Amino acid sequence: MPADPTRASAASAPPGSEPAATAVGSRREHWSGQTAFILAAIGSAVGLGNIWRFPGEAYDNGGGAFMIPYLVALITAGIPILFLENAIGHRFRGSAPLAFRRISRRAEGVGWWHVAICFVIGLYYTVIIAWALSYFFFSFDLAWAGDPAGFFNDEFLQLGEVGVGLDFVPGVLIPLAAIWAVAILVLALGVAHGVEKLNVIGIPLLVATFGILVVRALMLDGAAQGVEALFTPDFSALTNPDVWIAAYGQVFFSLSLAYGVMLTYASYRERRSNLAGPALVVAFGNSSFSLLAGLGVFATLGFLAAREGVAVADLEGIAGVQLSFVTFPAVIAQMPGGQWFGALFFASLVIAGLTSLISVLQSVSSALQDKFGWTPRRGALTVGLTSATLSMLLFGTTTALYVLDVVDQWANQVGIVVGAVAMIAVTLWCGRRGRELARHLTVLSSVKVGRVWLVVVNAVAVLLVYMLIDTTVRLATEGYDGYPGWFLVVFGWGAVAVLLVAALVMPLVRWSRGDDHEFVAWPTRAQLGVPDRAAAARAPSEHDPATDGGAS
Repeated sequence: MPADPTRASAASAPPGSEPAATAVGSRREHWSGQTAFILAAIGSAVGLGNIWRFPGEAYDNGGGAFMIPYLVALITAGIPILFLENAIGHRFRGSAPLAFRRISRRAEGVGWWHVAICFVIGLYYTVIIAWALSYFFFSFDLAWAGDPAGFFNDEFLQLGEVGVGLDFVPGVLIPLAAIWAVAILVLALGVAHGVEKLNVIGIPLLVATFGILVVRALMLDGAAQGVEALFTPDFSALTNPDVWIAAYGQVFFSLSLAYGVMLTYASYRERRSNLAGPALVVAFGNSSFSLLAGLGVFATLGFLAAREGVAVADLEGIAGVQLSFVTFPAVIAQMPGGQWFGALFFASLVIAGLTSLISVLQSVSSALQDKFGWTPRRGALTVGLTSATLSMLLFGTTTALYVLDVVDQWANQVGIVVGAVAMIAVTLWCGRRGRELARHLTVLSSVKVGRVWLVVVNAVAVLLVYMLIDTTVRLATEGYDGYPGWFLVVFGWGAVAVLLVAALVMPLVRWSRGDDHEFVAWPTRAQLGVPDRAAAARAPSEHDPATDGGAS
């Protein structure tokens, strides 16, 4: 650790030198240790997108050459924004709404935008896990073997016409209800006994399970052809701006950035915690799993291409839902020991999906606990039962796949990007907290963070604004994937409207806890060596409930 008098004064300060609010704030739930936090953060970041999105993105954007913009994006965007979220959550000790309110009372709505994104994502993410759970059991007798596409669309989902309906599918509703029951139970047990234990067990199990699957895939006939197709570089793709945008998008979305998850998880860390080191472990751990997933997926696709006597490039369905529930089952049906290979694959999807699902639901529950003073159990029941009801109504029917596709597109391409830009704007541009957060990271890390970090974060914001404008114009003028305009308005722009309503209405609701202790961030601005000329202007009103250090 470099010699730094400011860092030394804060890091070595005796407990009595911390602000009085710390005693109240310590009632906030917390992880049992640094390893638990790392596993939970990796559990949030490593999800379905690593398995079915990264390989497809790499293949479509230059193969091996995609690794160059991907690593650049990870270093210049993923890690800096991950640092920012860790700093905000750890310093201001709250869920997204509470943390942003402590930055500026006018910024609370940004936190609720993030919470609403998590709520919306949780509704459809759960049904994908439910599908994977069903396919885990289908694997043992290869129920789909005759016609994987027909089985998935017609027999399992009973897919109808694009529209809105209440024709429920029992084969989807039952596993969906089971996943929601597990999620509610984990949330109700709290951070240390529920979320943490799930990840401490789940992440090592996921790595072991998927590792076995990858080794088996690499032993298949044609595996080398598939791996070559993924990693053969097309350096001409590096001149295409869309490839770079795809790389930044993949890094941003796969690290669970800009919807309050990492911010909330950081708020559960002890005050004296190393911030930068674990964040780097999370970032590179997530990327390593993406590469592992790419190897496994494309080795398997190489086997399928060899069996069908075609090139990997001629295969369809190499990303997303089709990869997992049509293409992979087709491979599994043809390979030796396919039953066990299928069970491993779909078990991996369930574990990866569940740890990510819990993170987004915990962000919602944490915000409501802060706002209304609820216990973890009440937060879990309220969030879980409400979400489960809506999830079953929207995604337990014959139109679920269409609704999921559209809501996911708008939530990720519009909602998360707006949340990222707004987070940077209220924190660095309006709240002018950049230097304070940089010093906070430096004092509580073995990595010095300074002006370069702030410049990079601001540059990322400019890129995100460009991505947002480009995506919004394209969706508004060209539509999406041939869906009717009214359907996109209801479920695409309607999802964005839900986020906006939450951001505007929730700040108007009174906080349940009074101003019995004034929150003081630690280390203090004086300890950080940051001038506090605007302290008087930022001082909360006499009845500002967000200053309650124990509002959790």
